[in-house]
Parts: sequence; C-alpha cells; structure tokens
Amino acid sequence: MNPLTIQPIGIVKTISPEPEGDDWSKVLSELHIDEAFASGLEGLGDWSHIVVIYSMHGSQFSPEEHLVRSPGLDLPEVGIFAQRARFHPNTIGLTAVRLMEINDTVIKVKGLDAIDKTPILDIKPYAPIYDGVQDPLVPAWFIQLMQGNV
Repeated sequence: MNPLTIQPIGIVKTISPEPEGDDWSKVLSELHIDEAFASGLEGLGDWSHIVVIYSMHGSQFSPEEHLVRSPGLDLPEVGIFAQRARFHPNTIGLTAVRLMEINDTVIKVKGLDAIDKTPILDIKPYAPIYDGVQDPLVPAWFIQLMQGNV
C-alpha cells in the first residue's frame, strides 16, 4: 500500500475576526494559492460557492479523549464520526463557502471555519447535484447546538 502524501496548495488568511462561538457564516477569509497552481483557478469564478478542503493543523486527536465525547454541555456522548468537531483522527476540514471574488491567486470567501495560516489541501466547485441533499436527517442534539440552546 502506498503512503498518503498530500502537499498544501496554499494557506488561509483570515481577514475578519473569528467568531466567539460556532457561527463562522460571516467570517471573511482569503485563500492564498501557490503560484504553481494559478492556472488551475481558471473558470472557478463562474461558481457562486466552492468546497475548501484543509488541514486543521492546530488540532490534535486523542482516542481516549475524543473518540466518544459530548459535543456540548447537556448533550449526549456520541462518536467522533457523528460530529463536525475538529478532533478527528485525520484532521481534515471540509467546508462549503461563498466565493466572493478572485484576484490572481487570492480567492476571497465567506463562511470558512478555518483559522489563520491553515494549509489548504484542495478546492472544488460546489455542485448541488453532487453536494446538495434533499431533506437530510440530523439528530435533535445537533439542532440544539446550532440554535445555541445548550
């Protein structure tokens, strides 16, 4: 089996303050893409949203602490694969964001839940036919968490 080798294609620069809680929807960020990948951005501006795949480089996974945990106060313990927490065995982040503008190798986005200097692993256009789901089922505790009722 071949070892997995991933090289970042750029870094995140957060240009507005990170949120106090979990609402990253208004955060503005810039994706600074390495010049070697500049031609790969051709046509990306035709999309309204993109999916950013990144390394949550500031996070560490501890099986004893994170494999089963509560995602918040007064919420049930669930496995890490049932959560969107940053404490996964492979600290890979994935977020669909609004593409605001592209200037050369800098992509301005809104709603990226990644901290400053986060390595970018890949970018894909958001395609509703592949990425959108009709009537998804989510647990009640997740709805509580997103509404701030915990």
